[in-house]
Amino acid sequence: MAAKPPLVSVQGVTKYFIRKRSFLTKTLTRQRDIVVKAVDGVDLEIWEGETIGLVGESGCGKSTLGRTIIRLHEPSSGHIFFEDQDISMYKSGELMKFRQEAQIIFQNPYSSLNPRKTVREILSVPLAKRGVHNLRDREEEIKFLLHRVGLAERHIDRYPHQFSGGQRQRIGIARALAMKPRFVVADEPVSALDVSVQAQIINLLAELQQEYQLTYLFVAHDLSVVFHVSDRVAVMYLGKIVEVAETAKLFERPLHPYTQALLSAIPVVERGSRKERIILSGTVPSPIDPPKGCRFHTRCFMKKGQVCETQEPSLADAGSSHRVACHLYM
Repeated sequence: MAAKPPLVSVQGVTKYFIRKRSFLTKTLTRQRDIVVKAVDGVDLEIWEGETIGLVGESGCGKSTLGRTIIRLHEPSSGHIFFEDQDISMYKSGELMKFRQEAQIIFQNPYSSLNPRKTVREILSVPLAKRGVHNLRDREEEIKFLLHRVGLAERHIDRYPHQFSGGQRQRIGIARALAMKPRFVVADEPVSALDVSVQAQIINLLAELQQEYQLTYLFVAHDLSVVFHVSDRVAVMYLGKIVEVAETAKLFERPLHPYTQALLSAIPVVERGSRKERIILSGTVPSPIDPPKGCRFHTRCFMKKGQVCETQEPSLADAGSSHRVACHLYM
């Protein structure tokens, strides 16, 4: 029997944003359009039922990658497969059906909800898209969704501004859940919330995953949260995946120098415990003009030599399902 394919497979995906120069600017300065290489050749597999954490510093392209996978951003090139179906080629009708399988929880609950609509109206939209047209059935399902995410029936006719940040994020989760998806991109779903509320939302997401057999791409910059929720972790730097491994293995033995620097920044609270902090020198290169060769070589403290500056490393197998893009392991 053939092995079951991954639920989501990303192959060579790029997403470039082009900022066009005005006619006058082009004429006076002879400058070309600016191309921002937010995602630049990413390969990633996500297996059904798992949570894969996607981490990296701000501006590395992790949120753009998550949105590109579910086609909120159109990929500039490459292929995105959902159960062996190339969704990067889908047109509007096919894409609408795919939306029932894949949803997103946005980072900011303050801006992701329409302030002019009540909770009832917000949740009615995805239910109608799913085909729940009977008003009585829709009303019952809205009440069920509210109860499932920890809100009361009395909240149904309130507007977003009448809720706290954690409650708004629960509404966002209910909206994603209304489509009965199988794959959910959680785009930094707790970064805008208080620490005490973060734990509640993380526990809710874990409960929903078990109950509905969901698959998560969990985008985050808080490594302690990623360690708690993820089965595997993918590390992103300047538009590329530089390391992928099971969570425990990655935290115990990071291979890529950038991953080592990231993990060294995690605070240690145990009395008597000390950990050497790796301070990276230099500035972060721009995605408009990324360096040749390994993109991390301008800040790397473990450079192998000139090969790092001239040849781009591929994401290679380092054993035990651990993959790393570094010349030290090739």
